[in-house]
Amino acid sequence: MTRRGQVKGHAVDAEVEAFLGLRYAEPPFGAARRFAAPVPTDFAGDCLEFGPIAPQSARLPGAPVWRPGDEDVLTLNVWTPSTSDGPWPVLFYVHGGAYTFGSSAQPDYDGTALARAGLVVVTCNYRLGFEGFGHVEGRPDNRGLLDQRAALRWVLDNIAEFGGDPGNITVGGQSAGAASALFLAAWEPVRRVIAHSVPNRCYTRGFARRVAEWIDTGTPESTVASADALAAAQRTGPLSYDPVLFGPIADALPAVEVDALLCHTDVEYALFDAVGTFRPLADLRAFGRDWGIPDHVVAAYEHFEDAHVRLAGDFVFAEPTTRLAEANGRAFLARFTRPPAWHTADVPFSFGNLDEANFLIGGPAGDDERALSRRMLKAWVDFCTTGDPGWTGVRHWGDEVEARREPWRGVDLSVPVDYPVQAPAGRPTNRPGS
Repeated sequence: MTRRGQVKGHAVDAEVEAFLGLRYAEPPFGAARRFAAPVPTDFAGDCLEFGPIAPQSARLPGAPVWRPGDEDVLTLNVWTPSTSDGPWPVLFYVHGGAYTFGSSAQPDYDGTALARAGLVVVTCNYRLGFEGFGHVEGRPDNRGLLDQRAALRWVLDNIAEFGGDPGNITVGGQSAGAASALFLAAWEPVRRVIAHSVPNRCYTRGFARRVAEWIDTGTPESTVASADALAAAQRTGPLSYDPVLFGPIADALPAVEVDALLCHTDVEYALFDAVGTFRPLADLRAFGRDWGIPDHVVAAYEHFEDAHVRLAGDFVFAEPTTRLAEANGRAFLARFTRPPAWHTADVPFSFGNLDEANFLIGGPAGDDERALSRRMLKAWVDFCTTGDPGWTGVRHWGDEVEARREPWRGVDLSVPVDYPVQAPAGRPTNRPGS
């Protein structure tokens, strides 16, 4: 078992200590471990910098990049109050990134401000893309979720040595991390869940098999490159708009059965439109049909200038998140409407990390932004501590929001993705016998 006395962290300031890059499982590479369940391990030594990130091609501002040869990717980080008071409530937070990119080393997820306010904060890296969520015959599916579960079990076993209360753990996340948090809350004995912008994206095994036909798994770098090529090849059909190929292979997201703090932003897909990953080239009705959205719902959005963006955001994130709150009598629900109010804009406010978030929050933070951040951060801390974020929660948002939600009544949003996959030009399939 890892003990605080066996690892060396550093003092962030007089109030917070950080332990970065603690290994919770063996490197998931080599013939025996690649595409296998994680192998838990103990770690002792210096914990002064973030560990390597999972294989990916993304280059995110302020975050490290993956380099071929980096293999020790299953690490976690702990921020803890420096005082001997406690035990402190624990927030175990899973980063987002479409199950394909991102890491716990992104500046958005620095746990210093939350630890200063009275939490022990843990973040982790996990396998992404095909390494974490691709289908490999004879190997377990959802390996990225299994990694997260191994990290959470490490927390349950060890967090008391860092001043945390293993009996008062909240799992949290945003986007892919939010959905991951729901799975973790269904599997492990945690007290609460924080989930911002929960996507309604699960995938059938048949879809995962179709994707796997075009992935070159010879090396981690060939796996990333072939997955990128496959995403780029989706020029027609449902995947042409937003080619997310990986995610949980499951019939549906699990229900929330613990106290929950849920949130979505007002115009989720505006972020993807701004960075060019959302490609709404078809007319709105064709777009809706491709994604399986009923015509009467699409018609309700035709008056918006940014109709594609609003329709996609409500379909994938806003309506599913709201329904989770409605189905749980112990859930608190928030909508983040401060412009730009797009996907991920809420994260820096909740973590108290505004200084390096100009793009996400739409510009430099001023007094109003810092006041909002203090309120959101306090709500997280209060919820993790007591189950009450300090406000009553909202079930009805007034005429504008209710009118936007009304067309969705009775529409099934839980159907897993089972789209056709368009083959990359000139690339041989990996189908057996081909």
